[in-house]
Amino acid sequence: QVQVVESGGGLVQPGGSLRLSCVASGIIFSINSMAWYRQAPGKQRELVARVMSSGIGNYAVGVQGRFTISRDNAKNTVYLKMNDLKPEDTAVYYCNTYPQGPAWGQGTQVTVSS
Repeated sequence: QVQVVESGGGLVQPGGSLRLSCVASGIIFSINSMAWYRQAPGKQRELVARVMSSGIGNYAVGVQGRFTISRDNAKNTVYLKMNDLKPEDTAVYYCNTYPQGPAWGQGTQVTVSS
């Protein structure tokens, strides 16, 4: 099963940007679809974006046009570039395979606040 280490979160003002990174191991990274998920306080974890082995990305409606998911197979790394961040993007962000595997990393906290 996949093991992941997420990084890149932080505190940012509304309208700001962040880039999250996730290094994966334990799988043949290049053939797996990968995804970013997030969990806000009091809410269920939700899918934010996924990237197929081909590099094609798909997005949740609320982040379409603001977030970009990408991958570097040579580095076993998946990225999430987040622009025009909004307070409702505040959450812990996790990466995992798509469909999700049973094990989760520690996540990285993103807080959007003025």
